[in-house]
Amino acid sequence: MRKVFQEELTQVGDQLVEISRLVSEAMDKATTSFQVADVDLAQDVIAADARIDFLQNSLDERAIDILALQGPVASDLRMIVGSLRMSASLERMGDLARHIAQLARLRYPSTVIPASMTETFHRMAELDQEIADKLTVLLESRDLEVARDILKANTAINDLHLSVFKAIAAPEWTESPATTVDVALASRYFERFADHGVSVAQKVTYLVTGAWQPNATEHS
Repeated sequence: MRKVFQEELTQVGDQLVEISRLVSEAMDKATTSFQVADVDLAQDVIAADARIDFLQNSLDERAIDILALQGPVASDLRMIVGSLRMSASLERMGDLARHIAQLARLRYPSTVIPASMTETFHRMAELDQEIADKLTVLLESRDLEVARDILKANTAINDLHLSVFKAIAAPEWTESPATTVDVALASRYFERFADHGVSVAQKVTYLVTGAWQPNATEHS
């Protein structure tokens, strides 16, 4: 019975990694479609989000079955509950990649953002992609140095997000109301994507250390 239980836990972990990989792929395509106005790529992201949703539901059902049937001990319970929460964060990251792709599709054949913001959003896209890629590594390795890297990238995105809102509030901002809304929404999507990545990193840290320390992944 214990062997079967461990196999179930392994499958939950494998599903988390699979979802993380799909999220990383979605963000890569979403940011490309966003930056170069590729409507076909945007549509791919929008359609593929259903797969992420399906896998999250499948993982949650498996985890709940384990809770109901196996009576896990404290350390295993921590893993199962943590997996449920991480799958929710990953699913939300997939949704945010879809939102970015939807913005690209909405404004096609134009790009979403004005030329003055290109460099800022290019950097935000790079950082979010770094977070997405490192989450997969973290889920496979549980290397807390990777978790700390995710925190650093998130700090940089928060700074960029703040700079976007300062720019659109400045007197010299002359873009249209529609463009202003697009820029604000896009910045929020990139920022929230990173926040959910941090949430996953913190939960992995909790699984490794057994202590819930929201700032545990910061510089040590």
